[in-house]
Amino acid sequence: MLQIYNSLSKKKQQFAPIDPNNVRMYVCGMTVYDYCHVGHARAMVVFDVVYRYLRRIYGKGHVTYVRNITDIDDKIIARAHENHEDIDMLTARFIQEMYQDGDLLGVLRPDHEPRATQHIDEIIGMIKTLMTKGLAYAKPDSDVYYDVSAFKQYGALSGKHLDELRSVDRVVVDDKKDDPLDRVLWKLAKPGEPSWDSPWGAGRPGWDIECSAMATHCLGEHFDIHGGGLDLQFPHHENEIAQSEGASGETFVNFWMHNGHVRVDNEKMSKSLGNFFTIREVLAKYNPEVIRYFIVNSHYRSPLNYSDQHLENAKSGLTTLYTALRGLPLEESVTNTGSNGFSSRFAAAMDDDFNTPIAMAVLFDIAGECNKLKEHDVPQALKLGVQLKQLGALLGLLQCEPDDFLQGVIASGEGGVTVDQIEALIEQRNQARHAKDFQASDRIRQELAGQGVVLEDGAGGGTTWRRE
Repeated sequence: MLQIYNSLSKKKQQFAPIDPNNVRMYVCGMTVYDYCHVGHARAMVVFDVVYRYLRRIYGKGHVTYVRNITDIDDKIIARAHENHEDIDMLTARFIQEMYQDGDLLGVLRPDHEPRATQHIDEIIGMIKTLMTKGLAYAKPDSDVYYDVSAFKQYGALSGKHLDELRSVDRVVVDDKKDDPLDRVLWKLAKPGEPSWDSPWGAGRPGWDIECSAMATHCLGEHFDIHGGGLDLQFPHHENEIAQSEGASGETFVNFWMHNGHVRVDNEKMSKSLGNFFTIREVLAKYNPEVIRYFIVNSHYRSPLNYSDQHLENAKSGLTTLYTALRGLPLEESVTNTGSNGFSSRFAAAMDDDFNTPIAMAVLFDIAGECNKLKEHDVPQALKLGVQLKQLGALLGLLQCEPDDFLQGVIASGEGGVTVDQIEALIEQRNQARHAKDFQASDRIRQELAGQGVVLEDGAGGGTTWRRE
């Protein structure tokens, strides 16, 4: 049975969906004013794996995945002003860039992607409910605020307490707020800013209330899983709980999941720190599956240390897996690979809070066994190869043709000797070997090695090749 670490209870719990015919998951998505970076890639891939595995358990038609898009906030307004660009054009452009990055990384599109600007009515409706219940307030000519002190369970998710938070020096005092910790629900527009009419004046929603309104609109007032990066746990997710439960009177979410930070030199990768790498910068150097492997080879709750060396290690690991698949006629579909220890071990790893590093180890064991069987039991090797691809697909891996990965160039297509040039040199080398001109044969091997091409001579005399 699937066990998930619940950030709210601070322990692993057996996952039991509210409705097994409709498992519902909401994940905080992108604020679309710039290119996605590797930190975003981690969240995309982590919850894509969760989505894939839930669909494996409950069926493709029985899981609803919602990932929102924040398409209005201060950063978006500032970037549009900086670019002298219309806000709608800016957000539309970066939404498409986000899709391009996600598609290359093999991230499945969510079932629904609500945008904040398309749900203003629901947001205003929830704020009205909070006002009616005395959980929110507005002073004359001021923004509308949520009264955090009115929600008795505030801090349960993050473990932070109101008195401790108020004592922190960095809390900004605002005389328009009753409490410096109160969160803005509706922000009055400044001259020239985009705005929508509301009972409190022209303005736009606060970030926290956007997710509360969109999540409940798409999934109902009580659903199964809410996910996002660890940095969203406080204050964003804490406020989502307070607002949503304050408005509905019901439990908002049963399971809260948070992926760990991506770190560079022991600091969290973020745009504000300026230490981030965009997804497309990394894709210019590495195959998309290498990035995906790099992400799933660490447990989703652990910190992920970014470095070129770790990506090179990921490339090497994928090369091992694809080498096991090489030469197997996988197009001869094997629909029933049978039940064996590999599949049960893989399921046990994934059922243990999506322990992808252990699941990856199972893939390597299958690859090792597959390599052994290739020489004397091709039908059984084929079954294992199909199983390797099927289990890899649950992690979004091994979706290329083996030769396409092993012989392919980096995603941008930059540099390197071409396939035609490599194969021509291999033919020259074969002729040299046939003529017993081993000096010429060695020279060609070294020439190709200098171009990052590894030759592998088979027992039958044939030669295959791959890029380092």
